Amino acid sequence: MSDVTENAKERMQKSVDSLKIDLSKIRTGRAHAGILDHISVDYYGSQTLLAQLANVTVADATTINIQPYEKTMIQTIEKAIRESDMGLNPATSGELIRIPMPALTEERRRDLIKVVKSEGENAKISIRNIRRDSNETSKKMTKEKEISEDEERGMQETVQKLTDDFIVEVDRLIDAKEKDLLVI
Repeated sequence: MSDVTENAKERMQKSVDSLKIDLSKIRTGRAHAGILDHISVDYYGSQTLLAQLANVTVADATTINIQPYEKTMIQTIEKAIRESDMGLNPATSGELIRIPMPALTEERRRDLIKVVKSEGENAKISIRNIRRDSNETSKKMTKEKEISEDEERGMQETVQKLTDDFIVEVDRLIDAKEKDLLVI
């Protein structure tokens, strides 16, 4: 019985973790090194994450600096950043790639908030689907006489409490990201 609730908790936590990753990719106009975490670079024929090929640091609130470990990778890294879906325009000066973070317009901020809310809703749907799966499992266990009806009810209440807690966490993450986007 506890296996079902523990499995539900782990899967719900993975949904929240996935949401955190998705929200970190949405840029707010301020520089942070994590914004480039998902960018892959062609490193001698294989796709490699940027963080494994270069030192990524934040110079100031609006600039990210990238120092490749190999000088030969500067053009490749610059090209990968330019071709990413983030609208960034890197500039190379010697062995350093600088990425100025363009300011967000009010309209773009509103569009990003819609994306944030959509990502949050997807996470909530995922959490509710996990709840449904757990409840179906507990009903099946009751039907097969593995647990009593009282144990089933208790398990469903536990899973519902987990669901409520994780949905509150998702709402908190969404609200925090919205506030972050609205700061000018």
